[in-house]
Amino acid sequence: MQLGDSHADAAFRDEIRTWMHEHLTGEFAQLRFRGGPGDEHMFVEERMAWERELAAGGWTCVGWPTWAGGRGLPINQEVIFHEEYARAGGPGRAGLIGEGLLGPTIIHFASEHQQQQFLPGIVAGTEYWCQGYSEPNAGSDLANVTTTARLDGEGDDAEWVINGQKVWTSLAQWADWCFVVCRTEAGSQRHHGLSYLLIRMDSPGIEVRPIRQITGTAEFNEVFFTDARTPANCIVGAPGEGWRVAMGTLAFERGVLTLGQQMAFQRELDEIIQHARHPVRPADAILRHRLTSLWIRLRLMRTTALRTLSIDAAELGREAMIGKLFWANLHRDMGEVAMDVLGADAMIIRDRYDAHEPLDAFHRLFMFTRSDTIYGGSDQIQRNVIGERALGLPREPR
Repeated sequence: MQLGDSHADAAFRDEIRTWMHEHLTGEFAQLRFRGGPGDEHMFVEERMAWERELAAGGWTCVGWPTWAGGRGLPINQEVIFHEEYARAGGPGRAGLIGEGLLGPTIIHFASEHQQQQFLPGIVAGTEYWCQGYSEPNAGSDLANVTTTARLDGEGDDAEWVINGQKVWTSLAQWADWCFVVCRTEAGSQRHHGLSYLLIRMDSPGIEVRPIRQITGTAEFNEVFFTDARTPANCIVGAPGEGWRVAMGTLAFERGVLTLGQQMAFQRELDEIIQHARHPVRPADAILRHRLTSLWIRLRLMRTTALRTLSIDAAELGREAMIGKLFWANLHRDMGEVAMDVLGADAMIIRDRYDAHEPLDAFHRLFMFTRSDTIYGGSDQIQRNVIGERALGLPREPR
């Protein structure tokens, strides 16, 4: 593991800084530091235009192999890109789910025809994806999904007919496509009989209902499938292999993007510390201790992520299991410290129901981080995974 930059890496870091400085201006200047978690409803069309700007500069999918349309950057330079993007105030990526989750899944599991069909739109920033995993009775317990799909017809005219419901589907109201884990073998249970299907979001039979959150926004959605159809060849892997493919997607979620996330967290902490230095109400000793603890935990997050990324891919699963549990609690604690730094002002939520800007940054941070320990695998499930898969402890009684 290399903690410092080589001469080549330092030059690459300067290249990114220069490009961001030159391009995150003019019509894109308003996007700086916007569109992240809890703020994803803001500037959606403008952030999609920014994706195309990134693509024109060759800054989408930088870690993908060159044959897939990426730059083929080594891990250390991927890390540098995400760090400098966050440091420059790059907006929340509208194409994050396609680039970070679906794209790597297609690269590793899909056919050559599917790679040619789906990867170019992600690289170009012209097609956007959402993830159809969780259901009302299958949140962190993904193997409990009940959404079904049956094959109708034969040959080139055959189609999958999908029925069921997905929930907590991020950005579904803006996505062009969805990758859906559903049960394709009648009577199958748990992780058996699942398949990984791709379907256009404008297909007949799909209804998207935004879920209004305590932040006043609706990044998450319910998605209902009623006899929704997708071509038979829009399946990644073979029928019944959905669990294997879905687990591959989740492994990509814990990858290099964590480093950019760490930089975003650092920016939030810097703002909290700046506010704590206010001469009228300086931070007391206990609050200073909590701020210091957050600073240290952020450094641990970065170092651990770098160590994890330096491990052989075959061993990455075990090492990456702690990541989500660590950063989710760190970020939640940061939201609580932000409220304590505000003091009495924390009880006053200004413009709470203003549709354009529902909350100030600190209140948005506090309220959205309530969900960090739930989405993407709840703390309880993550601890079970660590105990059973990483430590080899007995399975929890059912």
